[in-house]
Amino acid sequence: MTQHTRTRTRLALGAVVGVVALGLAACTGTPTAGGGGSGGDGGGSSIDSVAVIAPADPGGGWDQTARAFGQALSDESLVSSAPVSNIGGAGGTVGLASLATEGDPNTLMITGSVMVGAVETNASDVRIEDMTPIAKLTEEPLVIVVPKDSPHDTLEDFIDAWVDEGAGMAVTGGSAGGIDHILAALLLTDAGVDAADVPSTLNYIANSGGGEALTMLLGGQVQAGISGVGEFSQQVEAGDLKALAVSSGEPALLLPEVPTLIDEGVDLVVTNWRGLIAPGDISDDEKKALEELVTSVHDSAAWTEILETNGWTDAFLVGDEFSTFLEGDISTTKETLKTIGLIE
Repeated sequence: MTQHTRTRTRLALGAVVGVVALGLAACTGTPTAGGGGSGGDGGGSSIDSVAVIAPADPGGGWDQTARAFGQALSDESLVSSAPVSNIGGAGGTVGLASLATEGDPNTLMITGSVMVGAVETNASDVRIEDMTPIAKLTEEPLVIVVPKDSPHDTLEDFIDAWVDEGAGMAVTGGSAGGIDHILAALLLTDAGVDAADVPSTLNYIANSGGGEALTMLLGGQVQAGISGVGEFSQQVEAGDLKALAVSSGEPALLLPEVPTLIDEGVDLVVTNWRGLIAPGDISDDEKKALEELVTSVHDSAAWTEILETNGWTDAFLVGDEFSTFLEGDISTTKETLKTIGLIE
């Protein structure tokens, strides 16, 4: 690999990482707020039912998180119903625009690193700051993979070829400006590519869901992919994909044999966080009720099992702590996107 001076970059806060608003009338079963009673055995919750929105197509990390959260709500009988809907497109900003017009205060949308970056790269009129932050739930490392018949067996070999071929090598992942895209750009700058040259060197093919990226990889349409470990781990274990490195500081739970970027000489630590936001115009009492409900999910046995099964790190923050984290992550993401040439 090209020799150069490396400075460790840690994006543990999540990211360094034209929208058509779709109303929830297009989604199935959006519930209304509960009255004064608690849902099921939720004890103390004033919410009878809640709508959970994944701002992406089925098959990716946001979809997995939304359905896991909805399942935990049901398994613990915290609400009477928790339907999950998908509103995909533009790195979550289509869903974000929909949430801005949502009339039901008991609506929770998955957000995270990808959306923070996509808001900036898409110059979205609707911003995460316009919504109500509820809680940070998880962090997950990313994994760099190549098709099983790729000539590249190590990260060093792949990056050397990538720097040489530039845009001739296609890399797929999540939405433009999201954490997958950011990691791809950081790998190039770490390998000596000038930030000003990243946009012309990086042939990044964005997708609105993890399933699309997987299809491209398995079909040999791209030379590499970057996504959350949970989205590619089954195909890696089955031998359909080769994992070159994970982006965490320590080995990933689901892929413990795969080296970290640091192990491979790339001084980067990047994690993808996911959390929950609500409509921006809800009252303080409505926000408090949602925070209490989400805290009950976090403290449940069902959620503990979900974290372990999916290899997600418990990164729970609620209320003001999450708001402070989100403000910092948005600021850091803006600066990093500028540094690596993805926004001006």
